[in-house]
Amino acid sequence: QVQLVESGGGLVQAGGSLRLDCAASGRTFSSSAMGWFRQAPGKEREFVASISWRGGTTSYADAVKGRFAISRDNAKNTVSLQMNILKPEDTTVYYCSAGRVFGSASSSPRDYLYWGQGTQVTVSS
Repeated sequence: QVQLVESGGGLVQAGGSLRLDCAASGRTFSSSAMGWFRQAPGKEREFVASISWRGGTTSYADAVKGRFAISRDNAKNTVSLQMNILKPEDTTVYYCSAGRVFGSASSSPRDYLYWGQGTQVTVSS
């Protein structure tokens, strides 16, 4: 069992940056793939970024490539999402998620087992 708590969301102007952090607890965290997803009202959950269990492989949605960067620190049980050059269309709730043990950087919500409560990101124009 893994528990996840997101933080770092807030209000930022277009072109600015935010860093989201996810604090994880649970004995399987260090060997689980991790991902960030977002979901706007009335829309399905959207893949943003993911990182393999070792941290050596990352994947990004086309909409955020070149702007966002996912990282993890297994010693501290944290996963982060650095978001740069933010756009108004990035506005929504962002969720941290833990995937399967020894998992790859999957883009499918089906591969993720545990979810945080979410943190709001608002980008103004």
